[in-house]
This record gives sequence, structure tokens and C-alpha cells, in this order.
Amino acid sequence: MHVELVIPGLIPTQATLQTAFDSLRPPTLELLVARGRIARRARECFETWLAGAFGLDDDALPAGALTALADDAQTVDRSARWMRADPVHLHLGRERLTLVPSAAFPLSSEEAVALCETLNAHFADIFKITPSAGRPGCWAAQIAGVVVGFDTPPLEAAGDDVDRHLRAQADAKRSHALLNELQMLLHAHPVNTAREARGEPVVNSVWFWGAGSLPSHVEGRWRTISADEPLTQGLARLAGTRGLPLAASADSWLEQVPEDGRHLIVLDALRAPHALCDAESYLAGVQALEVRWFAPLLEALRTQRIGMLTLHAPDAAEALSIETVRADLRRFWRRPRALAPWKD
Repeated sequence: MHVELVIPGLIPTQATLQTAFDSLRPPTLELLVARGRIARRARECFETWLAGAFGLDDDALPAGALTALADDAQTVDRSARWMRADPVHLHLGRERLTLVPSAAFPLSSEEAVALCETLNAHFADIFKITPSAGRPGCWAAQIAGVVVGFDTPPLEAAGDDVDRHLRAQADAKRSHALLNELQMLLHAHPVNTAREARGEPVVNSVWFWGAGSLPSHVEGRWRTISADEPLTQGLARLAGTRGLPLAASADSWLEQVPEDGRHLIVLDALRAPHALCDAESYLAGVQALEVRWFAPLLEALRTQRIGMLTLHAPDAAEALSIETVRADLRRFWRRPRALAPWKD
């Protein structure tokens, strides 16, 4: 059995998180990195890694269509043009307008439905937005008119200057006009009035990204794919691969999968706290991965329950893939060391 873990945010790139990570020193992770064989390439975001892993062009991941497919494979229009249309808060500071993604604030399913109903009624000739099942901060839009999307997913753009992203658009004027219209429509919405009264960030815009129709074919080299993340779930369905919900731990996962073949597990719990520079949540997430995944899989490697373990950290300072087999664990001269900041 070859187990592959893709873990966005695994090795921190922000100074505050690097300092906190150094104080943690997760022993199993450091051992696997020290003894394993490391492949390096240019940094890439999680979405770009997914596109390459499934044989798509780097800039051709139809995130909206994949999210819709993950939610409702039976009725999704596979020929339609889709986009992700994620709810965001645009924060007006002294000098710039910055992006706050939905991962940074609570949003209930009821709030998401109410906001989407208003947006769909107003923009009926342009798009229809549907909140993702069980993920109120993740929306998919079927596009009927002209909507220019951003190139960057909201978690990658967290804290960025929104004007910079607008200037990079092929049709910046149209995008700016849509953004203004969205803000005016959402400003006095009852959901936002209630949120403001509770001291919560208002949902004052929508971040469009990941345009495209479902591809006719994707590559699938895994026997099972385990993820709670909708893009991966949609890709698994397209590839005809057995998709599993993310297990609570490696031990639970090992009980339900076949004993041979390649298996992909997407562990994305670190991505939001990493993007938001939330040190407390980030360190808690690393500790949870160490106990629930890294340590049990190292033991499974030692006892030959699995034959190979690969960790993918695509969004570190450089994209890393660390491949470890049982024989690698004997390389005692390769001592574990601190991983942040990452050093060659």
C-alpha cells in the first residue's frame, strides 16, 4: 500500500507561525522529513497541485463545477459554465481594501441561503448561486451572463489588497462595477444587519474564481481518495475513483481501505489558520495531525502494514514531496531537525 497525504499549510511560510512551529517540534513529522527522500519544485497553491495531480492544466481547475458535482452529481449540468462564488468580507482600512475570506468568520446555513436568495433574485440573468451542502462559506454559481473571476482562491488572497487583484483582471472595469453592485445590494441585508449587531463581520461581497465547465476526463491514479474538501471530492467522482469521507485518524482510515494500491488523503485543516496567521489554531492542528495521522502511519510503515508514505506540502516556501519506505527509517545518521523556516 502506498499512502499519499497532501497537507496544504503543513510547513509555515509566515514568520509568526514559523516561530510558533519551532517551539512545537513535532517528532514524527521531523523524523519522516529527515529520513525520507525529498523532491522539490516551485511553490504552488493547493488548487494548482490538484490540477496537476489529476492531469489538468495548472490554470484550468473548474472549481465551481467541481464543487457543484461534489454536492449533487445527479442533477449538475455538466455542460454549463460554473464558478466558485465564495462569500467574503471586504475590510476598508486607512489605505486599502483587504480581503477577509469566509474561513475567518462564522456563517450559518440559514444565513448563506438567505444571502444567496437575494443575490439570485437581483442577478437572475447573470448567475444562480447555491451554497455548498454542509459548507455555508463555500458557494457555487452557474453562470449565464458575463462574470470576470479572479485568478486566486480567497484563502490564497487573504489579507491582500483587493484593488491589486482588480487591476490584474482582463476586464477590471466590469469587475469593479460588479463588486460595487454587490456591496450596495448586501449592505442593508437583514443577515448583515443582524451580524453587525452581534459584532461579526458582514458578508459584503462575493469572490468569483475557478471558472469553467466540467472536463470530459481527468486522470485518477488512486484506488481511494479521502477528503472533506469539495474540489477533491468532485475530481474523485470525475475520475471514477472510490471517494471516502475523511476519517478521524489514520487508524480509523486503515480499518476501511483495501490493503494494496495507491491511496490519497487530503488533510486541509491547517490551510485556513495558516492563511489567517492564527497561531493557536495552527499549532493545535499540527499537534492533531502528529497524533492522529503521522504517528500511526509511521508505525504502520515500521510494521509493513503500508509499504510507502508520501507527504505533499505544495505551498511551503518550495513545493515538497517527502517519500518514505521502511528501509529509509534505518538512516539514523539523518537526524531530525527543526522544519521552520524550511532550509535545504
